[in-house]
Amino acid sequence: MIRVQQGTFDPGAELNAFSAAQEGAGAVVSFSGVVRDVAGGLEAMEIEHYPGMTEAALEEFRAEAVRRWSLSGALVIHRHGRLAPGEVIMMVCTAAPHRADAFAAAEFLMDYLKSRAPFWKKEVTAEGAAWVAAKDEDEDALSRW
Repeated sequence: MIRVQQGTFDPGAELNAFSAAQEGAGAVVSFSGVVRDVAGGLEAMEIEHYPGMTEAALEEFRAEAVRRWSLSGALVIHRHGRLAPGEVIMMVCTAAPHRADAFAAAEFLMDYLKSRAPFWKKEVTAEGAAWVAAKDEDEDALSRW
């Protein structure tokens, strides 16, 4: 399941609901990303996306993770719009019979969300706004998959 939404969500409630639906899973892994402050004082992170295109890409990543690892379930939630420092921006949950598959699939999803998901991020500070550029280390992380 994937969701792209503007509104906030409760990672604990999402994890509990996801876990409860995973019959037979021996491992559930979750990761929640938050908007971090940047030097200079981040006022907000503005995230844009193309509806339809974004959901299709996230579903492709999720389906690939399910195919590559023995997952009983995978959840991806990503927000868009204007977010303040400290707000939850995204969440990945994976469930599998064994922990290695759950961890690997979660890392795969996080790496692909960071580098290939069609989101555009702008950091807003008191000095102005600037688009966030791709980072070499994020691209390099994809090479292991």
